[in-house]
Amino acid sequence: MAKFLVVPQWQGSPAARAMLLVDGASAIAGDLPRSATTVLDVPIEAGDSLGTGVHRLSSIQRVRALVADAMAPDTVIIGGDCSVTVAALSAIEHDDLAIVWCDAHPDLQVPETSSSGAYSGMALRSILGEGEPQLALSPAISNDRVVLVGARVIDDAEEAPLATLTRLNVDDLTDVDALANAVAATGAKRVWVHIDVDVLDPAEIAGVSAAAPFGTSAAVLSAAVRALRVRIPLAGATIAGFAPRSPTDAMEDLGTILRLVGAVA
Repeated sequence: MAKFLVVPQWQGSPAARAMLLVDGASAIAGDLPRSATTVLDVPIEAGDSLGTGVHRLSSIQRVRALVADAMAPDTVIIGGDCSVTVAALSAIEHDDLAIVWCDAHPDLQVPETSSSGAYSGMALRSILGEGEPQLALSPAISNDRVVLVGARVIDDAEEAPLATLTRLNVDDLTDVDALANAVAATGAKRVWVHIDVDVLDPAEIAGVSAAAPFGTSAAVLSAAVRALRVRIPLAGATIAGFAPRSPTDAMEDLGTILRLVGAVA
């Protein structure tokens, strides 16, 4: 059975109602097997930038230390904002990994280009070993081992790093083997699957901070991930970005969320 680590970090998010990410993580946790689930006590305070271009850096560093202490093999991380994946990867051996990054946003900002200073928008750039040195993954994941899926809200500053990555658009996923083929081509022996739920179409899920039209469906994405797992062992996974505005909204979206959890667990 997979192990679940619930990391209700909100401090990396640029959203005005970022604390809703805590509610989202808690809602998912309530439907996970209790014996296999650990919930981290994430600090509630915003934290300080510590003189960097990353807002709330001190709290993000504290969460990273908590994740490092709690990580175990074959863990599924439940966020929180999507930067929790960087913390998870920093706590495991990752020299043989490919990263599948499913997100409406490529998260390839650096502090110098970010208009918000929010770390979630810099998360994938950190995994590539770039951006704020205190948060950059070391050793980094090489660009040729990253497969970006479903990105469609892209800032000008992200175009150059984006061009160095393998990219699958939403329509590419209609071929159920496209994702597996892309990851196999990296030569990696294992894969980490990161899913920010805003990769889904707004018709599929309401509980996201910034909905982006023309996303994929939970059924299509789940089928692609399952096909991937037949070919490449899963080292772990992340489900992040769930921010329901009320308990009722959370209940309406949980079926979709749990379909994704089932695909990676």
